[in-house]
Amino acid sequence: MTKRNTPQRRHAILALLDEHGEVSVDELAKAFSTSEVTIRKDLTALEKNGLLLRRYGGAVPMPQELIGEGAQPVSSYKLAIARAAVGCIREHARIIIDSGSTTAAMIPELGHKPGLVVMTNSLSVANALREVEHEPVLLMTGGTWDPHSESFQGQVAEQVLRSYDFDQLFIGADGIDLQRGTTTFNELLGLSRVMAEVAREVIVMAESDKVGRRIPNLELPWSSIHTLITDERLSAEAREQIAARGIKLICARID
Repeated sequence: MTKRNTPQRRHAILALLDEHGEVSVDELAKAFSTSEVTIRKDLTALEKNGLLLRRYGGAVPMPQELIGEGAQPVSSYKLAIARAAVGCIREHARIIIDSGSTTAAMIPELGHKPGLVVMTNSLSVANALREVEHEPVLLMTGGTWDPHSESFQGQVAEQVLRSYDFDQLFIGADGIDLQRGTTTFNELLGLSRVMAEVAREVIVMAESDKVGRRIPNLELPWSSIHTLITDERLSAEAREQIAARGIKLICARID
């Protein structure tokens, strides 16, 4: 199994874990004819998604008492949206990944995209990027830490972003107003708008249940958005309204 088959290998690791109740780094490296470093990255990524628990030299299943409390596995809809988003990225692209659980779901899928340059304002995204194969060049905005969004915000972050230009921005949303654009509970809107300014394509990632959700704070107007990636549950009426605005619409299907 080659390095380009990272998602398949990780699915196989989970299957072995389910079958044997425990796996070791050494045994997995031999089974998949890859390095122990690669296997450790796999286990780290799977642990971040709440799918297993690391132990010295290997991993064990996530204890049942932790599932549903601290660990929140990523939904199948978010994973489908993330895969569709990664499919929009060219090799050697320069991208921005905003903070958020939907955008973070892209990270394990980025290993087969060599030569990426990735800017983020999220520490969790930055840490996850360090674990992927073909590790990208990582840029951080810096700035003032905002505990509400768990990301860096403010003038310093905005100035750093304006020093670069990017091919694509991947950004989530708390809600999508069919009349106005993306909306958010967060009152710190400046950085999102600067991210959109410095990217040639703005790609919004949001589950379909957020479409039509009315939230007071407008984050990005439709005029700033090029692509919306959501899931197949989106209603036909909403699809028509979004397409009528000239937005490229991708409704990801669950595998």
